[in-house]
This record gives sequence, structure tokens and C-alpha cells, in this order.
Amino acid sequence: MSMCAHIQFCPYSVDLCTKDSHACCALRKFLPLSFNLDELLAITSCVRASHRPFVFPYELFAAALCACFLSSLSSFSNRNQSEPILAVGDNASIKSDDKVSSVFDILDSTGIEASIRDAAASLDIRVGRILRAWRHSEADSLYVEEVDIGEPEPRTICSGLVNYIRLDEVQEMEVIVLANLKPRNMRGVKSNGMLLAASDARHEKVELLLPPEGSVPGERIWFGLEEENGNAISAAAPNQVHKKKIWELVQPHLKTSSSCIAVLGDLPMRTSAGLVKCRSLQNANIA
Repeated sequence: MSMCAHIQFCPYSVDLCTKDSHACCALRKFLPLSFNLDELLAITSCVRASHRPFVFPYELFAAALCACFLSSLSSFSNRNQSEPILAVGDNASIKSDDKVSSVFDILDSTGIEASIRDAAASLDIRVGRILRAWRHSEADSLYVEEVDIGEPEPRTICSGLVNYIRLDEVQEMEVIVLANLKPRNMRGVKSNGMLLAASDARHEKVELLLPPEGSVPGERIWFGLEEENGNAISAAAPNQVHKKKIWELVQPHLKTSSSCIAVLGDLPMRTSAGLVKCRSLQNANIA
């Protein structure tokens, strides 16, 4: 059985000196060679899929590959001959789900998948301040808020918070706003944005996300390290967010930590003043 037919060297790599590279952290975990050939090829495929710059010493990669190949010969010889080993390339297909899952576990332990992080970076999530709020005249569950997000005029936003937060608590509240959604007509009121909130699994308790004290309305948040402030890419246009379903891609990865900090995977949500949190909901969904 020829192994070469199933292996293509990926023309990408990871800069081992780049502290910001999550793929780099994952590869460091692999370098002790406590993994087999399937896992090595799978991580290579993951890096390739990220479309990120790749600067990797091929001699080191080749040494790792050879060592893993030799240690894996016996396991491959016992594999069903009709089952593809692993195809790495534009049409990659992975059969050994148990082994590939361990690769993704390591990636997830160092941070969120690159494509999800890039999608999140294209969302225009800002600090806001509710100037005034009132009950929607045509919808019992909705508040209508005027929210300052650093623009010449406040945004009008409808939020389904009536059953969870008292109206007097919402007034003049500092909030986190998703600002590049397409406007929606909510029972006769055009809602231009969304207040982000944490909720428990049964959606019985809801708390708005709160920017840290000293945050300025209109400041754009980011996910990651404090020193990454200012590295944000341009926000996607609302039509792009809608067409590419960017929010739907990112939202399942948003949660609160055991310390009530809003996170994307393991990356904390930040403003220049500190971390974004909710009041008390731990390990909760964010939407």
C-alpha cells in the first residue's frame, strides 16, 4: 500500500515565534510526537484551511512526519484496506473521526477556530448607552430603546426584555450593541441593532452584557488579548452579515465564563477599559 498517494505537503506554515498564532500553540503540543500520522496530517489540513501566512521549517516538519510514520506503520497495516487513510488537500476527507477529534480538541483548548474568529472580527459590536426606553405599544414583550453608540443620532432598537428586566433598570444603562445587522421591522418600529445579553439554558433568566466602567459609547469591542486593541478589521456591511450569515456562524461560540466574562471560545470580549461581563450568569449563552 502506497502512503504517498494520500499525502500532500501543505504550502502553508505557522510562524513558531508568533505568540498570537493559535495554530502555532497547537503545533507546539504536537512536536513531542505523542501523536500519530493521522493527527499530524489533520492538523496540517486545519492550518491550510485557515488561509493564514505559513512560515515553517520543512526539515522539522519532515522529521516529525517520518517519526510519526514509523510509529504508525503497525496501526496502518491493520486498517481496512478499503478505507481511505486521509486525503489532505482541496477535497480533503477524514475517516478516522476519533483521531481527528483530538486535533480539534487541542485547537479549541488554545482558542477559537481561525475562521470563526475572523467572522467575529467582522461584526461591529460596540459599547452603547441607553438614553431612554419605553414599552412597545404593539408588542407586550418588547422594549423600544434609543441607544447612543457614538453616531450623530441614537439608534432605535427593539429588545425582548420585558419579562426579564424592569423598565427602570434599563434606563441609562451601559450596554453592548451588535450594530451591523440589517434593520428589522418589529411590529411597526424599525429596529436597527441588537442588545447582547446572556441567558441560562432554559431562557428563564436574561442579563444584558455590561461594558466595564470607563467605556465610551461607540467604542468597538474585540476578542483576545489586551494588547490586540487597534488590530480590528473593518466591519462587514449589514448586507454582508445577512447574506453570509456571519452572526449565525459566530453566535453559537459566544458564552459567559465561570467568572461571568463574555467570551468567544476562550477569547474574552474587551473594551479599552477592561472585560465585558454580565452580572451573575455563569457558562451562559449569549445572543
